[in-house]
Parts: sequence; C-alpha cells; structure tokens
Amino acid sequence: MILQKIKITRLVILAVLAAFFAASQAAAATATPADLYVAGQYQAAIDAGSAQDNAQGYAIAARAALAIAMLHETSCLECLQRAESLARASIAKDPKRADARVYLAAALGYQGRIIGMIQTRFKGYPSEAKSNLDAALAAEPNDARALAALGGWNIAIVTGGGAMLANMLYGATLEKGLADFNAAFKRAPADIVLRYQYALSLSAYDRKKYRKNILDALTYATNGNAASAYEQAMQKRAAILLALLKSGDTEKYDTMVKRFQGYP
Repeated sequence: MILQKIKITRLVILAVLAAFFAASQAAAATATPADLYVAGQYQAAIDAGSAQDNAQGYAIAARAALAIAMLHETSCLECLQRAESLARASIAKDPKRADARVYLAAALGYQGRIIGMIQTRFKGYPSEAKSNLDAALAAEPNDARALAALGGWNIAIVTGGGAMLANMLYGATLEKGLADFNAAFKRAPADIVLRYQYALSLSAYDRKKYRKNILDALTYATNGNAASAYEQAMQKRAAILLALLKSGDTEKYDTMVKRFQGYP
C-alpha cells in the first residue's frame, strides 16, 4: 500500500514537471525577439530577429549584439562588427528605421574606441555615425535614444580632438552635446541608460567641472526603475561609479569610466 502511494506520488510529480517543461517550451517558442532582448537572452534575440528577415527583426538583433558587446569583459571588436552588420541589414530593409541607424552609429563609435583615432578618422566613422544619427532624427525627431546618441557623439568628438578641431572638422561642440542630452531627458525622463551615458560622457570630458551633473545622473540611474536585463546591468555599473566618485578614488573611477566606455 505504501509502495503504491509512493509510485502514485512519483507519477504526479513527473506529470507536473512534464507539464511545466512543455509550458516553458511553448513560452520560449512564442517569445518575440523583443521579449528575448528584455529578458537578457541576447543570442536568442539575435537568432529570432535575424530569422524574421525584416527591418524590425534585424534592428532588435543589432540591439542585442550591442548589448553583448557592452557587457563583454573586454572590448570586443568582433561583437561590434556583428552589431554593425545587423544594423546595416535593418537599414537595407527600411532606410527610415531610426533605431537601426542609432545602433549603427553606436557600433561605429565603439569600434573607433578600439582601433584608435587615426584609423577611426581614416575609415570615416565619425562622419558616418553623425549622418546616421541625423537620418534617425529626420525620421523620428523626438527619438530620445537618437538625441542622447547625438549628444554623446558631440561630447566624444570634443573630448578626443579638442573644442576647436572638433568644431572645425565635424561641427561638434560641447554645447550641442549638452543640449541634445537635455532634449533626450525631456522625452524619456525615466530612461536610466540615458542618464548613465550622460554621466560617462561628462566623466570622460571633465570629471571635476561637471562633478555635480555626473553625481546627479549616476544617482538617478542607480535609483531608477530598470525595465530590462540590460538596464539592470547598466544600473549596477552606475552604482559602481557612484560609489567610487563619492569615495574619492578618482584613479579607479577614471579607469572604470574608460572600461565602461569600451576602450581596450
């Protein structure tokens, strides 16, 4: 009698596990590329997005590839080149796809940090990134990510080449960068990644002069609501930087800023 009850119990447990496994498989099968991205399943998002063979699918795949590159322990040129390829595939399907152009600009910008300033200029990455961001805003004038990316582009160009050269060669200025970021914040006030990117940009430009802006941005990013696995990861990085800045360990802070910006 006891053995019979044990067998029945085992059968019930196996049935429950089988049902759970089947439900999990069904949920995974119906998950969209966007769902997979939000959950942090980036390779699955790339595979699912690419399989759709349309502008939206490739755009999400490019975003997932960028996430892999950003979360990589070391700078990963191959990861960024994959993101670039996927973004170009999306744009080829729909030239007015604003998010794909933002991802392409980001992929080029981060590649530039790996290969160096001379090669970056030789390949024309700064100009191509700017033209893609302009196209993104022409298609979607209120796109917060495009505005923030343009803000980051302006500040990065000034940081790398100095105010006079940046303006002369590319029309980039610090003032434009700050204005672009502020416009992005107005359109997406709850987006913690935009604040985090703002803090990184200003930290690389002049940590001392913009200390308050940086502290405010990192505090906002640390305490905000993360809407995806990627935002959670960036929130953790913001918390690391905030703690370092408050502790006064500026040497380690500057090292982490460079690392988080994708420099080798």
